[in-house]
Formats: sequence, C-alpha cells, structure tokens
Amino acid sequence: MAEKIVLVINPGSASTKVALYKDGAEVSAKTLYHDEGVVKLPTVEQLKPRMEMVRDFMDDVGVSPSELTAVIGRGGPFKPLEGGTYEVNDALIKDIREGNVAADHISNLGSLMADEIAREAGIKAYFADPVSVDELIDEARLSGIPEVPRKSLLHALNIRAVSKRYCEEKGIDMSSLNAVVIHLGSGISVCAIRGGRIIDVNNANDGGPFSPERAGGLPTTGLIKLAFSGEYDLKGLLKYVTKSAGFKAYLGTGDLKEIMGRIDGGDSKAELVLRAFVYQVVKEAGAMSAVVDGEQEVIIITGGMAKSERLVDMLRERLNWLAPIKVYAGEGEMEALADAVFRVISGKEEVKVYQ
Repeated sequence: MAEKIVLVINPGSASTKVALYKDGAEVSAKTLYHDEGVVKLPTVEQLKPRMEMVRDFMDDVGVSPSELTAVIGRGGPFKPLEGGTYEVNDALIKDIREGNVAADHISNLGSLMADEIAREAGIKAYFADPVSVDELIDEARLSGIPEVPRKSLLHALNIRAVSKRYCEEKGIDMSSLNAVVIHLGSGISVCAIRGGRIIDVNNANDGGPFSPERAGGLPTTGLIKLAFSGEYDLKGLLKYVTKSAGFKAYLGTGDLKEIMGRIDGGDSKAELVLRAFVYQVVKEAGAMSAVVDGEQEVIIITGGMAKSERLVDMLRERLNWLAPIKVYAGEGEMEALADAVFRVISGKEEVKVYQ
C-alpha cells in the first residue's frame, strides 16, 4: 500500500508552521519566519510571499506537490460551523477573499495556502475545527440584552483533538462523551460537551476567566465607565482587554514560569493573582458542569499552561470532586490538524461540506 503523505500549514502572525506527515507520523517540520514587510501587508496579500517559503521548505525536504495525498491548513474565524473536518471549496475561498468571515485574521490564509498546493497537485485541501466552531444550545446564546448575543469563539482545534484522544483511549464513541474541557493558553476556553458537541463555552475574547493577557468577563458598568473615561479609543480599549490585561495588567508579565518564581521569592501579589486565576477557572468549570447536569465523566485540562504541574495540581485539588481529571498538556495544533485529515482519508471520519 502506498504511503500517505500530508502537508500541514499553520500561518501565524509573524511565521508559518509547516510539517510533513507520512502515514500519521511527523517526518519533517519547520517554523518559517517572515520579514516585517510581509507581516504588515493586508492578510490576503501575504499569500504569495508565504507560499514561496512553503515551497522552499518542500524543496528542501525533497517532496513535490505531486507526491502529496492531501493538504490541510489551519482554519480561521470563518462563519459559525459545526465541529469537524471540511474540504476547502470554492464557496470558502470566495468568502475569505471577499471578507465574508467573522474576522480578518491571518489564520484565514491557511485554507488559501492549502488550496493553492492542492490545486497544483490535483488533490484535496482541508481545514478542521476552526475557532468559529459553533454548536451552542439556544439558551447559551442569550446574554441579557438582545443587541449583544453570546457568540462561540474557542480553541476548538485542540479541545476537539484531546476529546477524541480521550475517547479513543477509553474505547468510546465521541458522540457519547459528556465532559468539561479546560484549555489554558494565552486565552482560556472552558466548555461543556454533551454527546460529543460543545454546547456551551466562554468566548475566549469576551468572557470567562482572565488569562495571561486577556481580561475575561468584566463588571459591565465598570467597563462602560472605562470606555467613556476618555483614556481609550475603541481600538485602544479592545487591545487592552485582549492583549494587555489579565496577568500582564496585574503583574507586568504573562509568563507563568516567571510568576511562579516570584511567588517562590515571596511576592504576595503574584500569589494572589495566581490564586484568583485558579478560582476563576474552577468557577467556570463548575458552571459548565451544571450545563451538562453534572453528568460529565471527565474534566480534561489542556493547553500550554497545562505543562505546569504546579498549576494543574492547584486545579486538581479544587475540581477532582466533580469528576476524574485527565491532562493533555500542550496545544498540539499541527498534530491535531494532521490527525484530522488522516481520519478523513482513512475513512474513519466523514468530511463535511462548507456552504
């Protein structure tokens, strides 16, 4: 049987991660860093220079597009979609190029880049579990005022990947999984999974616990007063609550290792901020437990911050009475994308249609 070779493309703000997988195993990977002149270009205009570097990577590893079985790119903030793996099609390409997406984000390039290689090779391009995955129940969409509905925005790729991994380890079908999943990174996603679907989640930019750099949920009247204080314009305040809040605002850093070191050195403020963070994550997890009527069989902790055993132990101490705790540390975006496409090309999972 011929080996299956997949190219994975994951564009970030200043770099593009690429990797080749053969029959499910990574054989080569590289982070391609882009010049400042490139990253300042409008998103779609970055396609050509980024693709030149991807092609150079393929030349360096000695793989031509014709040898590939499939290509998958990271999905962006597209319109609301069910979780799963989708084939990149003309409808998606049109939406991205015409700006018919939830946000102009560099991850939108992932599908354009995958499509370009796939068309040349005569194969299919895919994306999987973008941040705009939306499986919320109707009750979760109401906020309190009709003008501001709650929206689903989450670390869906990693959350669904670790959920599938857990199900495989337990020998159960994803459609039977009831769980609470906590993703701990620069943003925090705490979600309720019922029957394999993410039926509620804090919007990682708008609510939930504060994070290393995001504010999380804020007191409404206080935020309104701050907005009208004259200290910020719209762009500045949005940047503050999504890029410079949380740990950064309280402690001047979002580096968890540095914060732990400060605590060990007797920094009582750092200790308070960390305890408050754990408190907020635990409270959000408890709320999501209530969403699934306390029927969760596991609480999964994942993301980059889950590499800290000390932080995980603090969470475990507060949460293990709700359900057994399972930890999958790290974000694993490249592995998750590769796994998603191999599931499709091996027939384990049906591909979905973007429309």
